[in-house]
Amino acid sequence: MSVKARSAAAQAWRVARLVAVKDLRVEWRSRVVLNQVLPFAAVVMVMFAFALDNTDLLTRVAPGLVWMATIFSLQVLVQRSFAIETADGALDALQVAGVRPGGVFLGKSLALAAELAVLEVVLLGAAIVLYRTDVPAGRLGLLAATYLAATCGLAFVGTLYGGLAAGAKGRETLLPLLMLPVVAPVLIGATRATEAAFGTNDATTGDGWPWLGLLALFAAVFGTAGTLGFGSLIDE
Repeated sequence: MSVKARSAAAQAWRVARLVAVKDLRVEWRSRVVLNQVLPFAAVVMVMFAFALDNTDLLTRVAPGLVWMATIFSLQVLVQRSFAIETADGALDALQVAGVRPGGVFLGKSLALAAELAVLEVVLLGAAIVLYRTDVPAGRLGLLAATYLAATCGLAFVGTLYGGLAAGAKGRETLLPLLMLPVVAPVLIGATRATEAAFGTNDATTGDGWPWLGLLALFAAVFGTAGTLGFGSLIDE
């Protein structure tokens, strides 16, 4: 790697750190995740429990319900993140200042991933309590890797499509239409890998690793696409 390329990468990561800290600081002060998103996700999990009303069935479908609740909550997090940016023209100011868009994308993705990680821990605990699931100790590595890959993939997609819809009219309804079909591979892959980690539906640990590979590939593709293309998206 040339000196110029290393300098550009270092600058992008410096911007990413600053943007991530800024977003997390805004969240810490507003408490949106704590006061709105977590209660919303908890209500979704409770509604699933009442709707299915069958302990054996809930145990079997728990992995899918956890990720469905995560994806529903993701939309709230993404809309909140970009509503702040568009309300005071922060994205436009960053562009005028010549800040690297790739760094902005990575920073917002890091902040979104951190918020999702907190949410997913709560949802996993809710699944254990409400749906009577458990994770064998020998499969914790698969579960942790699944959560890491799926969280990164969802954060990259959420940031990419959040930026695309940020300046559009009716973005509150446009964002789900754009994003939900794209995150379908994450929903499927994360559900199957989590089933293998939980041991539900007679899934073995070996069944989960190919799905984990799909999640990692998905995250890599959208992470690269977002880093390279985020500037042109917010320009539009």
